[in-house]
Amino acid sequence: MFKKQWLFLLPFLLFLIGCSKYQRLLKSDDYSAKYDGAVAYYDKGKYEKALPLLEELVPLYRGTEKAEKIYYYYCYTNYHLDFLYEASYHFKKFSTTFPNSTHAEETLFMSGYCKYILSPIPSLDPTDTYTALTELQLFANTYPKHQLLDSTNILMDKLRSKLEIKSFENSKQYYQIYDYKAAIVALNNTLREFPDTKFHEEILLLLIKSNYYLALNSVKEKKIQRFNDTIEAYLNFVDSFKESNSLKEAESYYQKALEQKTKLNQENL
Repeated sequence: MFKKQWLFLLPFLLFLIGCSKYQRLLKSDDYSAKYDGAVAYYDKGKYEKALPLLEELVPLYRGTEKAEKIYYYYCYTNYHLDFLYEASYHFKKFSTTFPNSTHAEETLFMSGYCKYILSPIPSLDPTDTYTALTELQLFANTYPKHQLLDSTNILMDKLRSKLEIKSFENSKQYYQIYDYKAAIVALNNTLREFPDTKFHEEILLLLIKSNYYLALNSVKEKKIQRFNDTIEAYLNFVDSFKESNSLKEAESYYQKALEQKTKLNQENL
């Protein structure tokens, strides 16, 4: 019975001994032991224990032969602990601090990759998305023949897709709240920024509708020009999407715009 109790307590006792050993290492002035301990914890994937040791060692070993390895581990420790803003900053700093390192290219890529992970869904603030694009583009420009270039381009395409969706959804929202003038500006901006957008057809249809409703609700002296804009928007739609399933809907606005324009011309006679 007594032996069984000891077997039950053994893991707990080993845990306490391990904690005590780690605490002594943290308080120690033996920096060589701290270095060995930090590397050992890192290699075992115990990043939460490696981090405090590495944070202390980074400034102490600056300018020495071990500085590069310590800082490299420090960058990845932040990454593995999901401290991605810190990791991105330190990865980029590593690539500039040690430009001749065999890890310089890798760490510059990782700086952008961390920001890629931080990039939110399209409906949220796109600041991190823009930053990720900038960082990854820097890597692509700096190392245009690197083996990670294809991966970098794929990541940047995904980031641009998020910005494209956000731009379109913001433009569409103006239409939905009946701010047709702002919708026209925003929709055209989306087309200019993303000329190959997958929303091209829907944008051109929304431009027809936005121009029509803007004309309908305009003061009399602006109506004819805005119905002309509706007609032009329709012609652009037909020219681009002759086989569209929305062709009948687009044509209905075109016909209404023609009727309104004819009516206004007769009133002006």
